[in-house]
Amino acid sequence: MAPDRSQSSPACGLLMFSRYPEPGRTKTRLIPYLGPEGAAALQQRMTEHVLSRVTAAAQILPLTITVHFAGGTQGQMQAWLGEEVTCYPQAEGSLGDRLRAAFQQSFDQGYCGAIAIGSDCPALGQGHLAEALAALNRVDVVLGPATDGGYYLIGLRRPEPTLFHAIDWGTDQVLTQTLTVAANQGLSVELLSPLTDIDRPGDLPQWEQILANAAE
Repeated sequence: MAPDRSQSSPACGLLMFSRYPEPGRTKTRLIPYLGPEGAAALQQRMTEHVLSRVTAAAQILPLTITVHFAGGTQGQMQAWLGEEVTCYPQAEGSLGDRLRAAFQQSFDQGYCGAIAIGSDCPALGQGHLAEALAALNRVDVVLGPATDGGYYLIGLRRPEPTLFHAIDWGTDQVLTQTLTVAANQGLSVELLSPLTDIDRPGDLPQWEQILANAAE
């Protein structure tokens, strides 16, 4: 039986960022190790894995999922993920520009808060999302630190476009710089437990372990 959420908190937007798995254009840091087709297959499998996990979580938690994609077309994304999945093309510009636009879209749609995640952190689960939702009742910003110095999750109670300015995206300074901006803006922040994004060859054993655990 589906849970009765009529008395629960209003829905929060869950913005899942992903890329259409076209060989040669996704998981480029893994192409020397896996080849273009292998890297694209990894992107496809991880996106499906993360989407499955957050979809299951949304049966329990007050979350409404949208997928924000780069590469490919709307038709290709819907053919891949299914017509029941709401997909939006990402905005142009840097990752900061794209995050800012997706958050603004979510708030414009009336959600009480919004959480953005990527498709490359397969360890992310219902517990992390529940913690993020709870944190947004206490603080302005919730961040899930990634072990590479970035973050795998960012949640906001309201639009905070300054958090996405002057950040060196793709470096190990992303989390530190974001925390500095938040402090300068007087925003309260809560951190979740660190997790690993699967971006480099050294990260692949963790993905293989997650698959092995899922098969048990």
